[in-house]
Amino acid sequence: MKNSAHRTVLISGASISGPALAYWLDRHGFDVTVVEKAPALRGGGYAIDIRGSARAVVERMGLLPRLRAAHVDTQTISFLDGEGKPVGSLRPDSVSGGDSGLDLEVRRGDLARALSDAIDDRVEFRFNDSIATLDDRGDHVDITFESGERRAFDLVIGADGLHSHTRGLVLGPEEPYHHYLGYTFAGFTLRNDFGLAHEGVIWNEPGRAAVLYAHEPSDRLHGFLTFRQEEPPIEAFRDPGAQCDLVAATFPEQVWHVPRLVAAMREADDLFFDIVSQIHLPTWSRGRVAFAGDAAHATSFLSGQGSSVALVGAYVLAGELATRPGHAEAFAAYERVVRPFAERNQALASSGGTVVTPATQEMIDARNAALRDPAGLRVEEQRAAHTAIELPDYA
Repeated sequence: MKNSAHRTVLISGASISGPALAYWLDRHGFDVTVVEKAPALRGGGYAIDIRGSARAVVERMGLLPRLRAAHVDTQTISFLDGEGKPVGSLRPDSVSGGDSGLDLEVRRGDLARALSDAIDDRVEFRFNDSIATLDDRGDHVDITFESGERRAFDLVIGADGLHSHTRGLVLGPEEPYHHYLGYTFAGFTLRNDFGLAHEGVIWNEPGRAAVLYAHEPSDRLHGFLTFRQEEPPIEAFRDPGAQCDLVAATFPEQVWHVPRLVAAMREADDLFFDIVSQIHLPTWSRGRVAFAGDAAHATSFLSGQGSSVALVGAYVLAGELATRPGHAEAFAAYERVVRPFAERNQALASSGGTVVTPATQEMIDARNAALRDPAGLRVEEQRAAHTAIELPDYA
């Protein structure tokens, strides 16, 4: 370690990259505070995948036994045509390029809890609070929290997601860095009246998908309604009623469980409406502030790699800060090591979109043909991206 003792770091965000970074920074001797606007860690949630190099990271953290126990083990993904008739089924790793028996699939909340429990008695967590103002003074960063408290930190890391508030305070509005991928989605939970467990079912029409996803035998499962939209529906973001109206108008079919999904969306108390997009920053740091996870390099859920890239990035960022003589050199090295890996995984989003939500009938036909011959899904390209980084050894 070089100059890590007594250096204070504030991390904004307690989802995945924030607690992972806090773990490694604490292990390297930093004094870490995590601030999170939510009142507590978010539990449950949909499942995310930990693959390739990210699996090596959680193994180095000693979390493999716990995450194996939380593994939801989705067995099949089934595809239906516009009339609701079966087209074909595959194991998830045949779609994602994963390694059956090695990859981990856990609820987002279970991963966040495992990460935070590993540092619960060593790292300060400030829930129900956030950064109000940030002033980089050159030799430290002055922070005013929304709660009114003022503190100074040596470094600040924005790990607060795609629409990072911290990034906005430092780099300004996200529009110059935001890359819309042409899809909008609504996610929610609903009653599992379908007898589904350890499986997903996807109904398609060109540019649209209705999805039921059951992680395990339960009375609840996840529903998703995803569709192509040339321009992001900005006006709907401020109005939940407008969001539901837009989605309902986009899914008028009275086939399969589409009407049930639309009705459940309107009734849901956990509706999450957003656009599918990525973040492309010209630089991942400025002064004493850096960005991690989706705040730096959101890959989008179409890539299936957001959490995995975040875990790898957190490991590298902490390691570089611990082994470089100063933060500027560390931030530069972190970006130099991780950016090619992040960008290669961002590039997977286009192929993921054609599998889950093919844009045209021709793409649907090609996807359906690939269900009969999975070699057409180009999983080797995806698998190569999952391990396209050599993890440095910072021990």
